[in-house]
Amino acid sequence: MKTSWHVATAAEASAAAQFARLGFDVSVQYGASQPEYDLVIVDGEKLLKISVKGSQTGSWGLSQSQLQKGGANYTAAAEKWFERHKPGTALCLVQFKGVDLDQMPRTYLATPREIADRLIAASGGRGGTILHEDKTRGPKAHGAGTVERLPEEWRLSEARVRALMAK
Repeated sequence: MKTSWHVATAAEASAAAQFARLGFDVSVQYGASQPEYDLVIVDGEKLLKISVKGSQTGSWGLSQSQLQKGGANYTAAAEKWFERHKPGTALCLVQFKGVDLDQMPRTYLATPREIADRLIAASGGRGGTILHEDKTRGPKAHGAGTVERLPEEWRLSEARVRALMAK
C-alpha cells in the first residue's frame, strides 16, 4: 500500500468484514476520523466501540505523541494514551505484513488497558511507544533478547469479542 491512508482504509474495511463474518451488526463511521472509535459492533443490546489500527510493518506506533519533550518516560506516555480511551472501547489491530492479497490480514482485539500494560512492559520493562506483533530485541537494544509477541488470546474470534463485550 502506498500511504498510511491506504493502510488505515484497508484495515477498517477488513475489520468491518471480519466482525460481520462473526455475525455482529456493524456500523461504520464515514467522513472525518472520530477520535475515539471507527466503528461500532452490536449484538442485541450489547455493543462495543472499535478503534481500528492498521499496519504493514509488524508493529503499531501508539503512544509516541504522549511523550514529554526532552524525556522518555514510557510508562507515563502509555498511561496518558490509556486515559484517552473511554470504557466500552476496544482496539482492533490489523496486520498486513507478509499477507498476500488473496488472504485476510492477521487481526487482534484488545482493551486499551491490555495494550497500555504491554507498552509499559516493553523493552525488558523499560517501556516503549510501539506495540510489536512479534519481535525479538537485538543484542544492542535495551532489553536485548526479550521477545515481544501479542498474546494468542488477542486473536480475533467470536469468543474474544463476546468476552470484551461482557466487560
